[in-house]
Amino acid sequence: MVHQRQLSKASGKEIDIDVLVIGAGPTGQGAAKRLHQIDGPSWMIIDSNEVPGGLASTDVTPEGFLYDVGGHVIFSHYKYFDDCINEALPNETDWYQHQRISYVRYKGLWVPYPFQNNISMLPKDDQVLCLEGMIDATVEARVATTKPKDFDEWILRNVGEGIADIFMRPYNFKVWAVPTTKMQCQWLGERVAAPNLKLVTKNVVLNKTAGNWGPNATFRFPAHGGTGNIWIKVAETLPKKNTRFGDHGRVQLIDADHKRVLLGDGTTINYQKLISTMSLDYLCETMRDEELVKLTKELFYSTTHVIGVGLRGARPERIGDKCWLYFPEDNCPFYRATIFSNYSPNNQPAASKKLPTQQLADGSKPSSTTAKEGPYWSIMLEVSESSMKPVDQENMLKDCIQGLINTDMIEPDDEIVSTYHRRFDHGYPTPSLERDGVLKQILPRLYDMDILSRGRFGSWKYEVGNQDHSFMLGVEAADNVVNGAAELTLNYPDFVNSRLNNERRLVDGAQFFKSMKGIRNEGVALRPSEDASVGAPKSFAQSSSAS
Repeated sequence: MVHQRQLSKASGKEIDIDVLVIGAGPTGQGAAKRLHQIDGPSWMIIDSNEVPGGLASTDVTPEGFLYDVGGHVIFSHYKYFDDCINEALPNETDWYQHQRISYVRYKGLWVPYPFQNNISMLPKDDQVLCLEGMIDATVEARVATTKPKDFDEWILRNVGEGIADIFMRPYNFKVWAVPTTKMQCQWLGERVAAPNLKLVTKNVVLNKTAGNWGPNATFRFPAHGGTGNIWIKVAETLPKKNTRFGDHGRVQLIDADHKRVLLGDGTTINYQKLISTMSLDYLCETMRDEELVKLTKELFYSTTHVIGVGLRGARPERIGDKCWLYFPEDNCPFYRATIFSNYSPNNQPAASKKLPTQQLADGSKPSSTTAKEGPYWSIMLEVSESSMKPVDQENMLKDCIQGLINTDMIEPDDEIVSTYHRRFDHGYPTPSLERDGVLKQILPRLYDMDILSRGRFGSWKYEVGNQDHSFMLGVEAADNVVNGAAELTLNYPDFVNSRLNNERRLVDGAQFFKSMKGIRNEGVALRPSEDASVGAPKSFAQSSSAS
């Protein structure tokens, strides 16, 4: 086994380790947590940012408003994920628990989410249009002998032409920035509710709404620091000697043939196995592999703009305790709004803090710019961008504020005390028609080079792109590196999304490995009930060419 050591050379320091993890977002930290727990091969986690978190970080405006990198909430399919974040934030006061209260804005109405289950709230003409489409779709689905060829056909078979035209097509274009005809449907799983025609009809007749649906019907949110605070705290549970965050952790070049990584400060890291959470296209560019780079050009992604608006005044009654809201219509550029101040009272400045009014919502100047006290509340908006859906970036903030007025979210004379706008080039990995064919070529080829590309953009699978999924992609990658264990989340998304995944546990696993160290030489075999998936760290050393 290679032991971590530093060697001084003219070109800079050189570090030899068994497993290098690139990226300190949820996936990278998942890999690092598991490697630390196993306590077998030497490892290091690096990131070009001083603050860990990646696409799950949180920004703070100069005025003291917090905004996540998009709409993130914590709900989980895995006990191991729960164990790790509970270890990082162990106190009841570290969290706020929420019941999801979510609506779709349509024709001036707030329709409960999911839209297709609540057409009883629509105007009568739209109810008829939707029911006719659902009836036709139900009849056609019974005689269909082939699977839907794309997302658009899936929509038509599941909800019919009416709901497709008034909600599903326009909304999904606003989210994905590509037409539904250019997307596959294998990614859907639990993410889109398939309506029950009988129940929908009953609710229309009785004028009732459907109950909460989906895995995020309840969720929790950190009391302090936004979503990013979770990953700052998880990173603090890792030994500092194994972390390298900041410019001296920035990757300049990956030499896959010689298993070397050149960092921003000139340091070279020699590795045996590499777990990369960089976006797949950037990874291949950093490897200078022209053939792989050419393949990544067939992958599609959208850019996300996150807009934040901080307002003075008590939260309006019409907003209430809403969580996030969907906007399929063209009277606003954003597809989703999150009432971020509802997640935690610490997501905005204390009411006692004095802030000047920057502008009124209608764009006019305030009568006074003298700093005044709150209270304050905030809205976070998301806008997608792609080559098929260009945006007016220069006027985006102004257009979004006007969109908030158009949708009755705010009033023209509301006082805006803070604004925020940040563009994230890689926002959503699009499940395009070409995606799976490309991934089947790239990921195995990288694996053969001892590179496991994992994570939201590392493995490019949106269906396992939530925080819990991303974290476990890293955990399972570490297990695969150490023991060759199957990566269920990567390869069987529907399986992990349909069950409680309780096999791995943070405490039990650590105790197991400690006990194995004492009895390994006694020839004791694993019992089927034990966590055989994690295996013995020794197998890595045996398969490694390292000394």
